[in-house]
Parts: sequence; structure tokens; C-alpha cells
Amino acid sequence: MKKKNSATSQDIQDWNNFTKSRDKIYNKDLISSKKNNEKKGIRKLDLHGFSLDEANKEVKRFIINSSKNNYKKIYIITGKGIRSKVKENPYVSEKMSKLKYSVPEYIKNDADLFSKILSISQAEIHEGGEGAICIFLK
Repeated sequence: MKKKNSATSQDIQDWNNFTKSRDKIYNKDLISSKKNNEKKGIRKLDLHGFSLDEANKEVKRFIINSSKNNYKKIYIITGKGIRSKVKENPYVSEKMSKLKYSVPEYIKNDADLFSKILSISQAEIHEGGEGAICIFLK
């Protein structure tokens, strides 16, 4: 089979120069930058690295603060739990993410928080999918 177009030495040099200059590389996080989301009335909370207790405290603070500031849509990013260290606890399934399942339950069981919420659901794929929760506030 014949190669269609192999990279020239100039192409390789250009590529190496391009990848060394980080400011020219597209930053996917700019799409959902904090300023951009706040203009749309959206806030995000990322719980990666939080313990269950820390996450619950932060979620409560975040929802109350978002409600006071009249945000209508918030996202809580729990992650999918792929790298969870649940093997260390025999009472937790290896296939289960602690935050993914416990954060929505925590919210539903806290009357003060739940009274501020219109709906809570898994986020759409482009919003974080299985690793995020979408909440509409009253």
C-alpha cells in the first residue's frame, strides 16, 4: 500500500513549534468559563477530590448561595467514580461512585435544600453526562 502524503521535515518542525507554544493550543475549558456561565445564569461546582462529608457541606453552601444570588441552573460535577478507592471499604460496591449517588440523596433528604429546587437530574452528555448533576433552582 502506498502512503498518501508523508509529513515533510518542515511539517514536523512546524508541528513541534506549535505544540511547544501552549497559548496557541485550543483550551476546551474556555467554552464553559466562569464568566460565560455567569452571564447565562449558570454555576458549576466540581467535587473531584472531596470526601463525602466535605462534598455535602460544599453542596449545601453552593446551593444556598446560588439560590440567594438568583441562579436558575447549576451543575454539580461528582465524577463517575472510576478511580474511587472503594475496594478499601467492603461495604461499598466497587462499581459505585460514592459522590455520584450520595450527593443527590443528600440534597433530597435535606428539606432546606430541596425546598430551593425545581428539578434534579443527570446532566446531558455535553454538560458532563454521568459525572454531573443538573439542578434547576426556584
